[in-house]
Amino acid sequence: MMPNLTDKIGDWNPQLLREIKGRLKFFNVAIAVATSLLLQLVVFLYQLRDLPDDRYSLTGAYCPLRQVYELQQKQVYQESNQSTINDFSDFLLNNFCPQNQINWQLWWRDHWEYIFLTFSVIFVFTLLVAGTYLLINDLAKEESRGTLNFIRLSPQSETSILTGKLLGVPSLVYLVILVAVPLHLLAGRSAKIAFSYIFSYYAILIASCIFFYSAALLFGLVTRWFSGFQPWLGSGAVLFFLFTTILIASSYSNSLNNSTAWLRLFAPWDAINYLFPNLLRVHHSSHLKNLEFFYLPLGKNIVSVVGFYLLNFGLCSYGILQALKRCFRNPQASIISKKQSYLLVAFCQVMMWGFSLQSWRNNSRFNEFVAQNLVFLALYNLVLLLSLIAVLSPHRQDVQDWARYRHQEVSSRKSVWQDLIWAEKSPAIVAIAINLTIVAIPWLPWIALTSVFDTEYSENFDRLKVLLAVALSISIIMIYATIAQLIVLQKTPKRSFWAIGTIGTVTLLPPIILEFLGISLWEHPTIWLFSSFPWAAIQYSGATTIFMAFLAQLSVLALLNFQLTKQVRLAGESATKALLAGR
Repeated sequence: MMPNLTDKIGDWNPQLLREIKGRLKFFNVAIAVATSLLLQLVVFLYQLRDLPDDRYSLTGAYCPLRQVYELQQKQVYQESNQSTINDFSDFLLNNFCPQNQINWQLWWRDHWEYIFLTFSVIFVFTLLVAGTYLLINDLAKEESRGTLNFIRLSPQSETSILTGKLLGVPSLVYLVILVAVPLHLLAGRSAKIAFSYIFSYYAILIASCIFFYSAALLFGLVTRWFSGFQPWLGSGAVLFFLFTTILIASSYSNSLNNSTAWLRLFAPWDAINYLFPNLLRVHHSSHLKNLEFFYLPLGKNIVSVVGFYLLNFGLCSYGILQALKRCFRNPQASIISKKQSYLLVAFCQVMMWGFSLQSWRNNSRFNEFVAQNLVFLALYNLVLLLSLIAVLSPHRQDVQDWARYRHQEVSSRKSVWQDLIWAEKSPAIVAIAINLTIVAIPWLPWIALTSVFDTEYSENFDRLKVLLAVALSISIIMIYATIAQLIVLQKTPKRSFWAIGTIGTVTLLPPIILEFLGISLWEHPTIWLFSSFPWAAIQYSGATTIFMAFLAQLSVLALLNFQLTKQVRLAGESATKALLAGR
């Protein structure tokens, strides 16, 4: 039986068989099963600590006489007679609920629910944190031993190899969870929880595992310089994210009525709290019940909530898989191509704007929602675009190869632009400009609709200033992209680190210095217009001042691109001469 199963696994996925053989040994399996059983015993016995004994209070939650004595207690306290209050308190201290009166059925239902919810939380932390650590650690070990290159050269497809890693590396973690699943199901059914809700939880948990595990593999491939610190950094980041989001989800005031809702969808807590309202012990309905996406009421029923979670995890996992395929065979390749960057930016805009537009809160209008989410949208897009600058900017050798090809070939102007838009080895300036255009497009309906449909709000709405603010933001990002491309074209070692450090410095240092020197936005807005957050000073600046700042930034951008064009042309000529000399 076992040899046949092994042969079938090996025929289907040789990488999975390799991982399983290395991990599912008798001693490891015994430790995993024993750990799971011990954990189940501890959780079960811990819940029995509240078992009602013969000294159970008359006002306890499971005593049927509770309501009678609570009513009497209320009447006694209303009389304000200290002697009567003391006598009644002594009575409650010295008399206990009869054992035959305790509602044991309700007690067991509640405590089975506590067991079920406890395991629901344990499953999330165990699978996501431990699984992430094991996957990143496995890649680090493969890299240090040199076996990862042999795997890359194998005839298996990237999908087969990565699937084998995802299923095989955390196999012992899967075993720990699978041994606990029967008790989890038993607890759920004993707590009168519908199977449809339980299996919806399992579906979201599996989808989140695929997403986080795929991200862990990608992190392990692109951060080889961290060496042995990789698994701790990756799993620590996941632990911090899960812990932070569970605190936010349990907060009464933190609702899902802005663009931050998309980030919270990557943690399963809100969905679990939607399925099992007693999970976070908060006295309010789940925030997901009011969730909307472009005014579509997602939170109205379980099908739309679970379906949207699975769709979000599925699309994001698919995108990470495409990046994994690029990086696995060629570690020197960029994480995503220019074409994929356009799709990524468009997808992010749809998700962020979708959760920014919700109608349930105070009947707010379109422009009010945009104003409420302005800071979130600006920060998200700033981080996204700076990340794309780091990812898409090709290195010196790649640009030299492209420039040599351009220097040798007599091509039309159209083909040059096609190369700048699509070719991976061409400078990334045009690609960044296209991504900036995609980011700017959703702002145009806001500017138009505010003045047309909301005359009350448009009285204080200066469309010219808003358009100039968008243009100013685009120009500053383009300057950063050009600086980064110029740095990675230099001959200095560790050009990537220099580029990242320079962009990080020019992005964060000016606002910090201005705040440290006490140069406030409202007193000196002109200076802030040249920082990485120019939109923060727009409301304190005149349209003429903003336009002059925009012209100044355009001048700097033109000079930088002139220098970049010169460097690329010289790189192509020198590469061509070197090639001819070598012949």
